Amino acid sequence: MLDLQRLRALHAVSVHGTVGAAAAALGFTPSAVSQQIAKLERETRTVLLEREGRGVRLTDEAWQLVDVAAELLAIVERAETRLEERRGVPSGRLTIAAFASAARGLLPSVLADLAVRHPALDARLTEVDPHLSVDLVAKGAVDLVVAHDWDIAPLPAPGGVEQAPIGEDLCDLLVPEGHRLAGRTAVRRAELGGERWICQPPGRVCHDWLMRTLRGAGHEPDIVHQADENPTLVALVAAGLGVALIPRLGRGPLPAGVVEVPLDPMPVRRLYALWRTGAARRPAIAETVRTLRAHWPTVAARDTVTALPTASG
Repeated sequence: MLDLQRLRALHAVSVHGTVGAAAAALGFTPSAVSQQIAKLERETRTVLLEREGRGVRLTDEAWQLVDVAAELLAIVERAETRLEERRGVPSGRLTIAAFASAARGLLPSVLADLAVRHPALDARLTEVDPHLSVDLVAKGAVDLVVAHDWDIAPLPAPGGVEQAPIGEDLCDLLVPEGHRLAGRTAVRRAELGGERWICQPPGRVCHDWLMRTLRGAGHEPDIVHQADENPTLVALVAAGLGVALIPRLGRGPLPAGVVEVPLDPMPVRRLYALWRTGAARRPAIAETVRTLRAHWPTVAARDTVTALPTASG
């Protein structure tokens, strides 16, 4: 009989791409995941992983098992949801994926609140880019996602995934002190040509938004510096190396030498909670979404972020 934990390990490798990433998502060591899959290979008398450079590649037989594993894990999730619903209290493990500034600016207070009010709930956070996190929740690799999109680039929700709005995060133009735009009360996007830009690498939501926005205003962006983390982007602006568009959530106080200039119209990114339809009735999901939205006004007051009105999931 196939062991569910070993199938879960193989499924995690298929979703995350590497043994190391799968291990991090499951809370195991890479060695433990490798051992689980090795045992599964012996039980099935089938080669499931093949070396490919420094990584691994799933064989055709492995992908067939992955499809079966996904079905079995979905059945287990439904059973766990029914039991938790019957108990009526949030409990068990809940894996959450959130993008960097939400993991820094919103999730700490939410997780602390959940831990105090629901000790039977084991909520665990992983920082993941929004482009990846939605796929992870759809495939069952995580239970709940906090993701975002931009006003000109809506976030697609795949089939079988539900979502609820959390709030709207505003974005400002940050310039070095003494910059030509530093004393302005507002700047229109058409005025942004000729700037040296600091932003996240290609493939990130913020990078894609910047490229679309400036090209839509008739400017080809001159991106001179790239970094993953917003604090690094702010530090580069403070050094006088360029300008950046930085969301307010999780940004923190600006250092000396950096001036915030509002754009007109103000760029907006929208935050959402997403979860699988099969887990929608799980008390842990409902309570975590409620807590995310309940904490948003505090975040809004701290970071001057606008809250959305309450809406059903």
